[in-house]
Amino acid sequence: MKIVSKVFGSYEGATVLEYSLINHTGMSVSCLNYGCVITEINVPDRHGKVENVVLGFNQFEDYLDLSPYFGAVVGRVAGRIKDARFEIGGKEYLLAANEDPNHLHGGGKGFNSVIWKSEVIEGNEAVGVKFSYLSPDGDEGYPGNLDIHVTYLLNNKNELSITYEGDTDQPTIINLTNHSYFNLSGNIKRDVSNHILQLNNDRFLELGHDLIPTGQILSAKNTTFDFQHGRRLLTGIKSEHPQNVLVGNGYDHPLIFTEGDEHKIFLSDEESGRTLLVTTDQPCVVLYTSNQLEGPYSISGVKARNYLGVCLETQGYPDAVNQPNFPSVILNPEEVYYSKTIYRFFSNIIGD
Repeated sequence: MKIVSKVFGSYEGATVLEYSLINHTGMSVSCLNYGCVITEINVPDRHGKVENVVLGFNQFEDYLDLSPYFGAVVGRVAGRIKDARFEIGGKEYLLAANEDPNHLHGGGKGFNSVIWKSEVIEGNEAVGVKFSYLSPDGDEGYPGNLDIHVTYLLNNKNELSITYEGDTDQPTIINLTNHSYFNLSGNIKRDVSNHILQLNNDRFLELGHDLIPTGQILSAKNTTFDFQHGRRLLTGIKSEHPQNVLVGNGYDHPLIFTEGDEHKIFLSDEESGRTLLVTTDQPCVVLYTSNQLEGPYSISGVKARNYLGVCLETQGYPDAVNQPNFPSVILNPEEVYYSKTIYRFFSNIIGD
């Protein structure tokens, strides 16, 4: 196993580095010290052909000008916060309203758009990078100095683990995730409409017209939001369910893992033979089928259009700080924030 680095660009006078983690089976993961962005994940298909299975850009400037959070760590809080405000202990905090009137993915200069300190990890069992960032008190309106560490590790089981750790000197809120867009066809040969998704979820969060949870937790049974037996993403894209239509025909919803079951997600593409297994300690996953991706730009040579990728954003409930019936995302000074998600890739090799 090995890790190599190269200069990928520059940002605000700092060098942007791309690290490539390479294992013995042919898998590699590339990531930046800017936003902890995952630029590529290369894995073999059923024929052994190694291709990239996430959306990303070849030039750094495109991440500044065009990126809809491709591959980035988003925070302090992922998702939307209604009216860009919240209260802790009776005190109101006003956040950057970067999706006016709401706050999205940590604000106008969230964790996705800063340079992180990086430390290379070289071990016998895994290689990786530990990224660190100190978010100062008042950053985008959030209280407290928040010290954050995000660690990417790749092993020879074709597992990429992402660990998030943090502590604060004042009560604050935190809910981190990685915003990679997966496309298991490889090198964006097809869209993801025929990808099959399976996870044990019995409920999902209803969204309002502002795409923020209303507070209502709905049953997924016998709807296009029930993935317990697996379903093609196309069924939600084509669905007339009001919630599918609301988000631009598809999914942009928090799916809640069934209590007592393992928090596992299977995403597969039959034609390439690739399967992704995601295991997490988080209570939900925001499923986004890139319903709003279309635009006048290209992604690695492919014209941007809707449904080219699917995001599996493992996290706490969005807007939890404003919903008393949701699990809390408040972090206190005596506590440590910790979360871990593992992405394991398989391929159904011809002849097996």
